[in-house]
This record gives sequence, structure tokens and C-alpha cells, in this order.
Amino acid sequence: MHELPRITVVTPSFNQAVFLERTICSVLDQGYPNLEYIIVDGGSTDGSVEIIRKYADHLAWWVSEPDRGQSHAINKGLQRATGDWVGWQNSDDVYFPGAFAQLAEAARQWPSAGLIIGDMQLIDENDQLIRNICYVRPTYTSLLAEGMVLTNQAAFWRRCLHDRVGWLDETLHYCFDYEWFLRVLQYADHGRHVPSYWGALRYHDATKTSSSQSGFMEEFSTILGGREPSVWTRRLYQARRLFLTLGYGKLGYVLRGICRRSSLGG
Repeated sequence: MHELPRITVVTPSFNQAVFLERTICSVLDQGYPNLEYIIVDGGSTDGSVEIIRKYADHLAWWVSEPDRGQSHAINKGLQRATGDWVGWQNSDDVYFPGAFAQLAEAARQWPSAGLIIGDMQLIDENDQLIRNICYVRPTYTSLLAEGMVLTNQAAFWRRCLHDRVGWLDETLHYCFDYEWFLRVLQYADHGRHVPSYWGALRYHDATKTSSSQSGFMEEFSTILGGREPSVWTRRLYQARRLFLTLGYGKLGYVLRGICRRSSLGG
């Protein structure tokens, strides 16, 4: 166990009892021997606390109390983390089996990496696949050019980066993850990618992604303020992602993406 890096996962939780146990099990069922798991609940009233108590013996720390929102809850957990690698998984999303072991192997393979990501899937309320989402090696400029070309559902970074980067911006409520990973990649020049599905984002009616597009767009514009890429820069990084994805042998994935964009008129 001592040869494996310590991994800390933080789950922010608030009134997601219908999905929470699936999230918890996706972390604990990894069977990873050097795991620190923290759950920060915002004072749920829907039975979430009873679910958390059920697994309390397997948690490094948990709390249920009012907070100032999701980013504040995540920060509370990260500030208690002791892992070499840290990340967060939302209380309606899941990790896939073997993700932590693959992270440990990637960290051994790339000792200078500060951020390591995997691919992810979009799933529905019943865990059914909506579609796959594949990524490539992330960079600061690729995030500026294309937006969220990585996701917290399949991303981990070295805890020591917090000494230079700080914590999540608690004034943001929709795009705090985008702003966070921009800052991480300014300092973690050696971002790496493992072409394997590490986690899933669950799409349902209550998610902020599906219900608050205007909020996302407003915060996204504020974060970019003055750093908006040119059309040619966006096209350059789209081409980079295309060729790197093809390099993984994912021709079918690329063709399906082209067809999907064509059907949407974009």
C-alpha cells in the first residue's frame, strides 16, 4: 500500500439521496488500498445523511451542515485532504472500476505530471449510456480555445499544487470547475491523459447543466474576460484534438461526433 500514492476524493452533497449511494459505492468499490474519502454535505433533508452514516466507517471525514454552495463544500474537503492526488466527484456522478489503479499507474509513468485526466461517459438517471466523451492531453491554451475539454468526473491533480494555485473560487456557482482547471494548467504544465473511461456525469432534470445555461454563459464570459481566442486559434485546437483522437484509433468516435454536429447544424 505504501508504494501506491494516496488518493483523496471529496464528494460535495446536497439533497441527492436518489443518486448518492451509487456515488459512494463507485468510490469505495474501487478497492484501492490507499484511499482517503471525504463527504461534505450541505445540510440535506432528503435522507442523504442517513446514507452517509451507513458508510461512515469507510470515510476519513464527513460533515452535514449549511455551506455557501458547491465550490465552498469542495474547498472544505480539499483543505482537509492529505492525499498525494486529489479530486472531487459530485453526489450524482460516479467513477468506473479501476480508475484509481489506472491513476496510480499513470502517476508512476509520468512522475512530473501535475494533472492527469481520463475519458468519461454521459449517463442518465438509470445509469444508461447517453454517449461517450473522449479527451486528449489538456493544456492551458486548449482550455482557453475550446472550453471544458476535461471534466472533474475523470480528473485528479497533485495536492501540492494548492500551495501555488489556491482553492476553488467560491464566488462562482456554474463555471468554477472551468476557472479552476485553467489555473491548475497554468502551473501544471505537464497535464497528461489516459485514454480510458474513468467516470460518468449524470444528466437529469435537476442538474445545473440542464437548467441554468444562462448562468453558465455569463460566468464563462466573465472568466475568459480579455482572453477570448480567435476563430483561427479555436480551429487550430479543434484540429489538434481531432488528430490526437484519431491517433488513439478512435475513428468511429470521430465520425459519430461529426455526424452529431451536422445534425445539430454546427
